[in-house]
Amino acid sequence: MLKQGRWAIAAVSMLLGIMLVGQYKMTQSIADSNIHLQRTGDLARELTAAEKERDELRQQLEKIQKGDASASLVKDINLLKQRAGLTDVSGPGVIITINDSKIPVKDNENPNLYLIHDEDLLRVLNELRAGGAEAIAVNDQRLTGTSEVRCAGPTVMVNGKVFGPPFVIKAIGDPKTLSAALTMRGGVVESLKYWGIELKIQEVNQMVVPAFNGTFKEEHLQAVKQGGDKK
Repeated sequence: MLKQGRWAIAAVSMLLGIMLVGQYKMTQSIADSNIHLQRTGDLARELTAAEKERDELRQQLEKIQKGDASASLVKDINLLKQRAGLTDVSGPGVIITINDSKIPVKDNENPNLYLIHDEDLLRVLNELRAGGAEAIAVNDQRLTGTSEVRCAGPTVMVNGKVFGPPFVIKAIGDPKTLSAALTMRGGVVESLKYWGIELKIQEVNQMVVPAFNGTFKEEHLQAVKQGGDKK
């Protein structure tokens, strides 16, 4: 069982245990605290309801302790990790290799026009996302919601790591759709080829996109409590 699964089961078990103790104490104290304030019939109904809830919680706890619910918990945890980009994933898709232009620079022309920049990579990445890419990596750097792709001098930084060309982009999704998103008329491939930027697209039936291996910084992020202030 995964370590996360064991922690989840332990947390749920602890919560249910606390609730069981609370329910037990309530059933024992209702008679003492309310017997002079409520009729006997009302008190009996409350005791019955409390005992029923206590029994249901006990059954849930027993299932978790026996491992009946562990598979579901592990499955949920794995799914969340997969969607967050924290696990290796595989599937069909495209492998794109991009390299600087080899066309000689003309006199009085900006040589940067023949080099790959972050904006070029971002255009390719955006087209892949628009084409339904489900997982993307640049030079084996998995892209997440917090990933950055930006110029760092003559190189490009991805997830805090510096790379030079060639850039290899792996994207999982429908190969035909992803390829069409890049090669549409007037699209990114056409504009890059104008400057001689080399871009090769390989459609594959199966490949692996690695997990994100960086760190997350959460200095300001806070969870919103249910029913709390959401401003």
